[in-house]
Amino acid sequence: MARNLYFIGTAGSGKSTLVHAFRLWLNNQGHEPVTLNLDPGAEDLPYAPDIDVRDWVRTSDVMESEGLGPNGAQIAAADLVAIHAGEIAETLSTFEGPYVLVDTPGQIELFTFREAGTAVIDAFGREDSIIVYLNDPGLVRGASGFVSSILMSATTQFRHNLPFVNILSKADMLSEDELEKVVKWSVDPYALYEALFEDGTTSKTLLDVEFLKGMESIGLYRRVVPVSAELLFGLDEVYNQVQQVFEGGEDLSKD
Repeated sequence: MARNLYFIGTAGSGKSTLVHAFRLWLNNQGHEPVTLNLDPGAEDLPYAPDIDVRDWVRTSDVMESEGLGPNGAQIAAADLVAIHAGEIAETLSTFEGPYVLVDTPGQIELFTFREAGTAVIDAFGREDSIIVYLNDPGLVRGASGFVSSILMSATTQFRHNLPFVNILSKADMLSEDELEKVVKWSVDPYALYEALFEDGTTSKTLLDVEFLKGMESIGLYRRVVPVSAELLFGLDEVYNQVQQVFEGGEDLSKD
């Protein structure tokens, strides 16, 4: 049975580029994944999706037919995707492949904070699904931004209630020192606490620390996996974490 990998992240975090890179990487390992574009507003994709939600819904068509602006059309299109979720799932069932790489909408709220995301996940098979969450390097290079990013990733996990792989996308955009610092923050909350207090103690700093303590206590504070779709590094670790969730191992064989 195919495993559904939902690539979720804020706009510009590199979801489509990573789907393309991960597809190529899996091909090189002898696997043939299915790619599914779930963004009805996508214009140019770096890959040719096997299944494209734009065959059912296009944001541009919704703008024209409903007389809506870009924001309203995006919301309406997301709701239409939910209506067509069953049909898309039927089409998906005609494909064979060990993994389905689901490229979610550019605006994270359209999938995570509306019922469309839940409808799609349920239609495709919740028990065979996992989130690959992309943390944007531009946000996490600062301690306060890092906290904001992991809070968003935790919110996404709570909303969808699925197993989770936490990655740092476009890691090649960070210097070696910045990358080392961010990874350290993700495994050592005390190092992050120190970084937060470097600029003095404020009410926001104290609140950030309390959020972090809460996340650590319930197991949501976890290491980020540095990944670069450009340089093709870190993809093996993403795969291994996915295997740990579904199979309890790191087998790269076709079976």
